[in-house]
Amino acid sequence: MNTDEKIDSDIIVVGGGAAGLMAAGRAAQLGARVLLLEKTDSCGKKILVSGKTRCNLTNSAELKDFISMYGDNGRFLFSAFHNFFRPELLGFLNNYGLATKVERGGRIFPVSDDAHDVVRVFKKYLAANKVQIELNTKVTGIAIQDNAVCGVKTQNGNYRSKAVILATGGATWPSTGSTGDGYKISAGLGHNIVKLKPALVPLIAHEQKLAQSMQGVSLRNVRATAFRDKAAVIDSALTPDCVYGRGEKRSPRPPVIESRFGEMIFTHFGLGGPIILLMSLAVAEALEKGPVSILIDLKPALTREQLHKRLQRDLDKSSKKKISSIMKEYLPAKMIEPFIELTGIDKEKLAHQITAPEREKIIELLKALRFNIKSALPLEKAIVTAGGVSLTEIDPRTMASKLITGLYFCGEIMDIDADTGGYNLQAAFSTGYVAGEKAAEYVNHF
Repeated sequence: MNTDEKIDSDIIVVGGGAAGLMAAGRAAQLGARVLLLEKTDSCGKKILVSGKTRCNLTNSAELKDFISMYGDNGRFLFSAFHNFFRPELLGFLNNYGLATKVERGGRIFPVSDDAHDVVRVFKKYLAANKVQIELNTKVTGIAIQDNAVCGVKTQNGNYRSKAVILATGGATWPSTGSTGDGYKISAGLGHNIVKLKPALVPLIAHEQKLAQSMQGVSLRNVRATAFRDKAAVIDSALTPDCVYGRGEKRSPRPPVIESRFGEMIFTHFGLGGPIILLMSLAVAEALEKGPVSILIDLKPALTREQLHKRLQRDLDKSSKKKISSIMKEYLPAKMIEPFIELTGIDKEKLAHQITAPEREKIIELLKALRFNIKSALPLEKAIVTAGGVSLTEIDPRTMASKLITGLYFCGEIMDIDADTGGYNLQAAFSTGYVAGEKAAEYVNHF
C-alpha cells in the first residue's frame, strides 16, 4: 500500500454517525490513536434528522421489553447493553451538560428538543480525546494482510491502521451519507449480507386514487390491521381488538400479520403515519410471499352494534338532512365524499331515505376501510434499513468480525433494526461503545 502521505493511526473509524462517533470517542479515551473518516462534509447528519430533528436518544422501557423491540435479533444486543445501556448513555450526555427528559411512550429527548446539542456533545467528546477527523473522504475498501486489517483504501489515497471499525450506517436517508457503502465493503471481505429491506416506511396502495382523494387527512385513535390476502376476501370480523406486532407479548393468528392502534395519514400514493410505519417491515416481508391488504377500523372504540344504534339514532334525529351532512359527525370533511362514493349511496340522499342495506354498507366501511398494498416505498425513503451484515459473523461481546482480525462493526450496518421510540439510536450508541472499547483493547495488545 502507498502510505507515504497518509496518517498512521491505530484505529480507523469509517462513518461519522451515532455509532461511529461513539466508537471513535471511546477508543481514543482508552489511549488509541483514532482517525475518523466521514464521506460527507460533516459528522452526525442522521442524528440531526432523527426524532424529527429533536433526537429521540433512547427509551425508558425495561431491558426485556427493550430487547423485544428488535425482534428475533434482539438477543444479539444483550452483551452490548450489559456494557453500555441507557443509564450509561444518559450519564455520558449529562457529563457534557446535556439534560434529558422522558415523554409519551418512554421516549427520551434532550430537554432542549434540539438534535444539534447531541452532535455538539460528540464533537466535544472527540476533541477532548484527540480524535482526528477527515471529512469528504469516501472509503472504497479495507486493506487485508494475512487475514488481518492493515488499513483502508479511499478515493483520496490509502491509510494504514491496525484496526478498522465499520460504522457506515444503512442505505436509508442517502442525503446523510447512508448509501450502503459498508455492505459492499463487507461483502468484498467475505461477509454475508442479509437482504436489505425498508423499515419504518410509508406504503403504496393499489387504490391510489382513493388515497389521493383523502391526501393529508390525519386520523387518530384508529386501528390498522395487515392481512395476508386481497382486501376483498378478508372477513373484517377477523380484525383483532388488541395490538399485535414487534415488541408485543402475543402473536397474531393468520391471516393477521400485524395490528396497530394510533395515528396514521393518507398520502398521494397510499398510507403513512406512525402505525403504518411500525407495520411496514412485516408488510414488506409478507408481500414477498403473496398479496397483502390493510383494513382500517375508523371507529375501534365502538362495536358494530353500538355503531349501528348510533347511526340509526342520527338518521332518525336528522331525517331531512343529506347523508353527506350526517357523516360530518363520523369523518373528517375531506373523507366524506370519497367515503360515500365507496358505499354507492347518492350523496344527495336524505337521511330518512337510507335503506337498511345502505346502513350496513356505511357500518362495514367505518369498521373496515380496505386497501390492497402494492409495495413499501423504496429503501432510500425509509427511516431504517432492515438487513445488513449477518450477526452470525460478528462476536456480540466485542463487535469483532469472526472472519477478519482487527475488523469491527457497529450500528445500522449490522442486521439489527427496531421500531421507533429511541431503540435504533440506543443500539447504535451501545454497539459503537463496545466496538470502540474492544478495538482499543486489541490494538493496545498489538
